[in-house]
Parts: sequence; structure tokens; C-alpha cells
Amino acid sequence: MEKNDTTFLYDDIEKTRTRFVSFIGEANRFDLAIISTDRFYGKVIVLDLQSHRYAIIGQDDLDEPGYLEHIYQLSEEDADELRNFLYTVV
Repeated sequence: MEKNDTTFLYDDIEKTRTRFVSFIGEANRFDLAIISTDRFYGKVIVLDLQSHRYAIIGQDDLDEPGYLEHIYQLSEEDADELRNFLYTVV
């Protein structure tokens, strides 16, 4: 029998709600998967399906200057469009 070296910190199964949304801004198309769960204290997981980048985002993150630009590697204009949409989600 092989020894199992896996040390789990947690291994939970949770029902989630996933919203898939695609929209076109002034210069960029956004294809997102937005996952809602109870795990992150009201924040949502936002996956950018084109860039394969994701973040756990709440209202406080949207208010943080430069946050979306950094996480999703976006220009200020594109990040503003994404931010405006995400304000309706979180």
C-alpha cells in the first residue's frame, strides 16, 4: 500500500451560482464567469475567460485604485468599463 503524502487544509463541496456574461466596451470585449459562493464573505470570483486571469472581488477591491488594472492587466479605460459593470454585480 502506498503512503498518501497529501495534507488537506480543507476539502469542502459547496453549491455555487455561476453567471456567464459577455459584453463589449469601447475598445475591448469581456467574457466573464462570475461565481458566487458563501466562502468569500460576500465577494465573488471573477474569471476573465480570455486572459485566464481571476480574482476574488468585493466592493472594497473595486474602490482600490489600480486594482483591476493590475489583476487583469488592463488599460485604465478598459478597467473602468469592467469596474462599472462589476459595481452592478458585487
